[in-house]
Amino acid sequence: MLIIDGKKIAEEIIGELKKMPKPDKMLAAVLVGSAGSLQAAQSESFLRQKENIAKQLGIAFHLYKYDESITEEDLIKEIKKLGEDGQIGGIIVQLPLPAHYDRDRILTAINPKKDIDALTTESRKYIDPLSVAVVKDILKTYNFKLETKTVAVVGRGLLVGKPIAEWLNGRCGKLLLLNSKSNILEIKEADLVITGVGKAGLIKPEMLKSGAGIIDFGYSLVERGSQTNADRTQNNAEKIKKKLYGDFDYSKLINSLTHQLAFYTPTPGGTGPILVAEIFKNFYKLNS
Repeated sequence: MLIIDGKKIAEEIIGELKKMPKPDKMLAAVLVGSAGSLQAAQSESFLRQKENIAKQLGIAFHLYKYDESITEEDLIKEIKKLGEDGQIGGIIVQLPLPAHYDRDRILTAINPKKDIDALTTESRKYIDPLSVAVVKDILKTYNFKLETKTVAVVGRGLLVGKPIAEWLNGRCGKLLLLNSKSNILEIKEADLVITGVGKAGLIKPEMLKSGAGIIDFGYSLVERGSQTNADRTQNNAEKIKKKLYGDFDYSKLINSLTHQLAFYTPTPGGTGPILVAEIFKNFYKLNS
């Protein structure tokens, strides 16, 4: 069984980019959310990873932060302004957005030639969606051939399930499209399972077919440790520990089961680092 080392794959991608001419453009990131909120804190953590890679590559990175009190119209104007700026070569709108915004309307405001996440149909004329690029990287690493295989996609979200399902259509022997409310046990017939639900421990090893591979994009921050009700009431953040979990509960792999899986991506350290590296590959493609 192969544990997919996402950090190693990401390092190889970044290493190849370092050999290429550096785009003389800036990468702009848009973050919307009230300071101090859990959502904003998580989003800033993800953006710091992207900023660190930008520094490694010598690419200018600028974060544009807006409080969630900004109106939808004003936010759209700001995003369009970034799209018209000749010094900016790529734009990230960090998701999720606060619930009161029309996500699709805001995303369509991104200049499609600068949408390095490939979040809209128009931008996908130029580059692959990030999740699709990650799947390609992993399948290449494992030398996995799709043509005769049954593939299950669990989750139908904008970032993972939807673009991957569209890409897989016609490329694999059989495609199963599931969500968290489907009969999840149908994944037992799949040679490859790709999941992006964001529900910790949704998929157990015994639910998978012998010899199957699993690519896990899901992530959930789950509280752990010995916090008490009093801790919760007092909102003692330092006493409440959180750990990142994926949809696949690989902690349940035991010696008698390890031979049954071909490969899996751990969380953290699996798909996440590759996603960040692919952002910069897209940035280079759009500015070559």
